[in-house]
Amino acid sequence: MALMVPTEFAGAVPIDGYGPGFFRVGGVVHHGALIVTPQGVRSWGGIEDAAALLELGGAVDVLFLGMGAEIAFPPRALVQALEAAGVMAEPMNSPSAARSYNVTLAEGRRVACALIPL
Repeated sequence: MALMVPTEFAGAVPIDGYGPGFFRVGGVVHHGALIVTPQGVRSWGGIEDAAALLELGGAVDVLFLGMGAEIAFPPRALVQALEAAGVMAEPMNSPSAARSYNVTLAEGRRVACALIPL
């Protein structure tokens, strides 16, 4: 399991670590795809579950899309829909998305992370 570097998050929920098929968020292990916000974590249906991502509109400014072990680009229609909802989507591999989420969270920014497991 890869562990993240401890940082102060002012009560928000950080991503602590990850491994094959799981993520550890706020000290709790979750299996499968997730959406992580400063308020908590919830299951996600994966890239086809656009509705769950669009619900983030107005609550976050940036969404790190962890696309699994390798970077992959989400469907253009999804990116356009997120932009129309006021959410900037940044696709990358899931480990990079988890680290980027934590750094941006520590800065106090309005951020979320949608992660597909490794």
